[in-house]
Formats: sequence, C-alpha cells, structure tokens
Amino acid sequence: MPQPIWLFDLDNTLHNASHAIFPAINANMNAYLARVLGSDGKPADTERVNAVRLDYWKRYGATLLGMVLHHDVRMDDFLHEAHRFDDLPAMIRAERGLGRLLERLPGRKILLTNAPLRYSRDVMRHLGLHKHFAQHISIEGMHVHRRLRPKPSKAMLRKLLAKEGVPAGRCILVEDTTDNLKAARALGVRTVWVTGYLASSPNLKLLAGGRPLRRFTKRPTYVDVKVQSVRQLPDYLARLRR
Repeated sequence: MPQPIWLFDLDNTLHNASHAIFPAINANMNAYLARVLGSDGKPADTERVNAVRLDYWKRYGATLLGMVLHHDVRMDDFLHEAHRFDDLPAMIRAERGLGRLLERLPGRKILLTNAPLRYSRDVMRHLGLHKHFAQHISIEGMHVHRRLRPKPSKAMLRKLLAKEGVPAGRCILVEDTTDNLKAARALGVRTVWVTGYLASSPNLKLLAGGRPLRRFTKRPTYVDVKVQSVRQLPDYLARLRR
C-alpha cells in the first residue's frame, strides 16, 4: 500500500494556540483593524472590529483575506502587525512526545497552515518538529493564479495535490477547523478533526455570543476520524488508509 501524505495544520492542532497565542493575535488584529476601519482620525469601536474580524475569518478562512479584498490592506503589513509577540516561546504550550509520534506515522508530512511563515517556523523550531516535515506551506505560499487562496480554498488544495502528483485519497488532513476539513473531504482527502483545544478558543467563544460552547462530541459526516489529540493518530491508521 502506498504511504500516505499527511497535511498537518499548526495552531490548535500541533500546539495549544488558544492558551496565549490566539488571544494575543486577536488583540493585535483588533488594534490594527481599529485603525484601518476608523474614520476622522478615530479608531473603530471594539464591537465593530470584532464583528469584522470574525466575519472575514468565517467567510474566507482568514481575516487577512477579507482585509486584503475589501480594505486594500497589504498582506505583509497585516501579518507583521498581527504576529508581534514580546516572548513567543513563553506562550507556546504543547503535549510532550509529538516528535516521537511523527516518527511513528508512516508517510511524508507537510505543514499546511494559514499562519505566516516566520511565526509558524519559529513555533515549529521551538517544538523541535520542523525536522519531521518535508515541506512547510504557510499562508504566503497559498496563491492560485496570483490570488491569495488560504484554507479552506479547494483551488489551493487542488493545486497542492497536483504538485505532489498524488490522488486525494492518499492525503490526510489533520485540522481543528471544520470548514477546512469539509472542503478537503469534498475533494476526496481523508480528514482528522482535532478537538482538544477548541473549548478554549477565543474566536469560538465570541461566535457563541456568550452562550455555552457546544460540545465537540458529534463527528460530522465529512470527518473520517475525530480525536482529542494528534497523539491518538497511530490508533486510527488502519481506518484512515483503507
């Protein structure tokens, strides 16, 4: 049987971004969006900023894309402002043994993240996981016909599959974001939903509007395997490869 191609997300998949990194990114984004969306020299109010940030995140898979499309924001400026941290290593939280896990998984591994290159590279090196990945695709590399197409773009995924020269059924996307998994499954990619960090996600809490977060217990039809942690992946290899 041919070896699989693993497509791993980064944030809230390989590490707990909800702990400190996502709140910091959201605060950075809000400050930047407030300046861009403001008028007459006054920043936009927090309610509007949060509404725009979450709307673009849900609609496009990345707030960045909405800001580029609708507000003439430069991608590099946005990514720089959103990913400014006083001490990134101190903010990273991850499970032990991820390197040994990746060694146990057969097949080629690709990091596929909507995060920017510098940030994702720094996180991966801090975790010591970079050496397990044959390729690192960040949001800067997600262009199709010169247009930015981050996850959940099917066009971007098709381009990646064509470049790898493999059928979709040999690929396994490991993700925390259901919209990304749904798009991948529609193309025939196998899907793994990682739910362990979702209950503390600041974006999901805002989208819930103060209501209790729904339990992440029901597996959608487009998800082949649901796990709390990527450390459970070896237990599901047979199901993912059949």
